[in-house]
Amino acid sequence: MRPHRTLTARGGLMLFFGVVALVCGFVIGQRELVGVGLFLLLVPPISALTILGATNRVVHSRALHPPRVPAGTDTRVLVRVGNSSPTWPVSWVRIEDTLPVRLGYEPRYTVGHLAPRAVRDVTYLVRPAVRGRYPVGPLRVSVVDPLGCVRVTREVGAPTPLLVTPPVVPIAVLGASDGSQGENSPRRSVNGAGEQDPIPREYRYGDEMRRVHWRSTAKHGELMVRRDEQHWREHSTLLLDTRDAAHTGEGPWSSLETAVSVAASVAVNLLDSGHELRLHTERGQLFTEHASGVLDGLATVEASEADSLHGGISTLEGARGSSASLVVAVLGALSPEDASALSRVRGSGLHVAVLCVRAAWDTSENTQRIAELLSANGWRVLPVADPTELPALWQQAISPGSSGFPGRSGFPPSASSRTGEVPLTPAGPHVPWEGSR
Repeated sequence: MRPHRTLTARGGLMLFFGVVALVCGFVIGQRELVGVGLFLLLVPPISALTILGATNRVVHSRALHPPRVPAGTDTRVLVRVGNSSPTWPVSWVRIEDTLPVRLGYEPRYTVGHLAPRAVRDVTYLVRPAVRGRYPVGPLRVSVVDPLGCVRVTREVGAPTPLLVTPPVVPIAVLGASDGSQGENSPRRSVNGAGEQDPIPREYRYGDEMRRVHWRSTAKHGELMVRRDEQHWREHSTLLLDTRDAAHTGEGPWSSLETAVSVAASVAVNLLDSGHELRLHTERGQLFTEHASGVLDGLATVEASEADSLHGGISTLEGARGSSASLVVAVLGALSPEDASALSRVRGSGLHVAVLCVRAAWDTSENTQRIAELLSANGWRVLPVADPTELPALWQQAISPGSSGFPGRSGFPPSASSRTGEVPLTPAGPHVPWEGSR
């Protein structure tokens, strides 16, 4: 960015009174007054020459500690400003770090006089409330001449990225209650063979001799060893509804942010428990190699323009949807068609549907019907208004003998129930919702 030069209030007044003195001096014939007017007119241009190239001598560096934080926590920004010239000072420096609106007001600091090779440190805190990737910077540097008549402003450096991940709440680990043991499950060989009938492989340098399978060695004429055993890993599938039409609200209180936070909490819990996770939205699959990668991916997930959740539901009906030990769907407002399609998802594992009650539902009765439809078809439904409600509901969902649906108390009252009208009769067990016909 090229330097931008402006007059300060003092410089503008000098020019104004200089013109007045010059005109009055010529009118009344006073040479002294003319001289004063010329002096006042020449001070701002001469002052501008004294700070010529001053902004180019100001250098800076920026560091974020840490550069990756969960939403709602602080990160410390350290800005170091210095004068790169070994001989020329910089008279008066003021800095302003540019920030996105969601990170708050832009901090402004007066650094003051910078001697040759002088360095100043400035520190401030930023607390992002919403996940995302935010640019911190560039730095806006203002230099004023010693007389305070002219200001030169210039943006220096490049912005520093700040990654804000969704907040995660701790939830119960899947254990013996649902048949999912994670890394503590019984060990099986990689090919499913037992100790009495192992499938051997060729001997490799470093293999222990006690693992040599002598029967296979005699048969093949070379040393053969038993294959390594490994823990059986559970497969889980997680669907996140990111449709813009299915959610309402803005900022950290929006239903989309609630859904992302819930999905992040479940994903981190499953990965830490040793599950092999498949995480996707209605638009496609997300990175799920490790927990930090999942959080980084969810940090930048945006609302989609999709009208239907069919793309995500069809993935649940795929190969892993039926064999997964756990299927979790974090949902916004569902249409009758999407609710019916989701209720038809089958599998031997546990199916949990998290309904964001602050989403764009038409009425509480429609939400109730969808919840009972899913519950009647084997889903355990959790109505969640805030991520902090998830731990207790999750514990109830994964416990043995848990009911599929916690009841109407989990949903906010609709307009009809507040006015005393008789609510609509919900659909009975295993009966398709009438609106889907």
